[in-house]
Amino acid sequence: MYLEKISLVNFKNISSQTFDFQQKINCFVGNNGVGKTNVLDAIYYLSFAKSYFNPVAVQNIKHHENFFMIEGAYNLNDRVEKIVCSLKRGQKKILKRNDKAYEKFSDHIGLFPLVIISPADRDLVVEGSDTRRKFIDGVISQQDKSYLQDLISYNKVLSQRNALLKYFAANRTFDALNLSVYDEQLHNLGTKIYTKRTAFLEGFIPIFNEKYQIISEDKEQVNLVYKSQLHTSDLSDLLKKSLEKDKILQYTTCGIHKDDLSFQIDEHAIKKFGSQGQQKSYLIALKLAQFEFIKQQSNVLPILLLDDIFDKLDEQRVAQIITLVNNDEFGQIFITDTHSERTENVLKQGKKEFKIFKL
Repeated sequence: MYLEKISLVNFKNISSQTFDFQQKINCFVGNNGVGKTNVLDAIYYLSFAKSYFNPVAVQNIKHHENFFMIEGAYNLNDRVEKIVCSLKRGQKKILKRNDKAYEKFSDHIGLFPLVIISPADRDLVVEGSDTRRKFIDGVISQQDKSYLQDLISYNKVLSQRNALLKYFAANRTFDALNLSVYDEQLHNLGTKIYTKRTAFLEGFIPIFNEKYQIISEDKEQVNLVYKSQLHTSDLSDLLKKSLEKDKILQYTTCGIHKDDLSFQIDEHAIKKFGSQGQQKSYLIALKLAQFEFIKQQSNVLPILLLDDIFDKLDEQRVAQIITLVNNDEFGQIFITDTHSERTENVLKQGKKEFKIFKL
């Protein structure tokens, strides 16, 4: 699978532009602010029907314009697949595959697998647990539609339970039977999600460790630890035990929506004890493990987006990363960089065909 071409109209700072891509490596070079990352984000949009960098869809429309449109043509098993995503101010976003609009965007997820590595990934280290849960959920959901549906259902029930707790507090009332309906649904859905997260991480963590050791040349030991309240207790028991607390706080204090990942280097939190280069190496290893996992699950080579990959890494780590991605285990790759000479020199060391777009 690879993306043959993409056309952008009024997307972020791009008025109108079309790119025809090389099957293997494509590079966007130029100064900061010219739109390199925006092109990568448009490619991401075609796989997920949303921006990687700005979740507010209308803010991806170019200033003073009324709509944006992204159109891509994929080669999938020697068949052309046309994907169009568009948004007009005041209207709903439209996603079409071969001129047929999707009713549910979730039906599209996983058809064109993609992994992005970006400086924005640092949020996984510095932000709260919600960001790390979204990472796990995003990886599993690309290949497991039932997981995605369970997650959507869980969040809906959680919202309803929280609304009921607020209602109890506002009206100084309590209905145990009504609440038990939501508790049972949360237990059933949450247990299924927890089981799949556990199974996923059992396979994912060894892949992640292997990728990091290659990048760091075995200089540091890293770990990824899954933290969940369900490790030690059944969710229905947790909900019963936390009931009084939930009534006071007016929201649900336990469940899989509290799960987290602990990022560690030499048994310490990488957020506090890892250098910028170590943190970036950790995140790159995390994303390359994501790539490997999706490839194993789908038997398709995902598209790989490398945004500003060389920043904050020494030459040795850059060389190790290029060696990693410059083999037949990877399919189509898109790279952004501010230094065209550096990019060209690095790519000439490899065996893959490449194309450079100067923006």
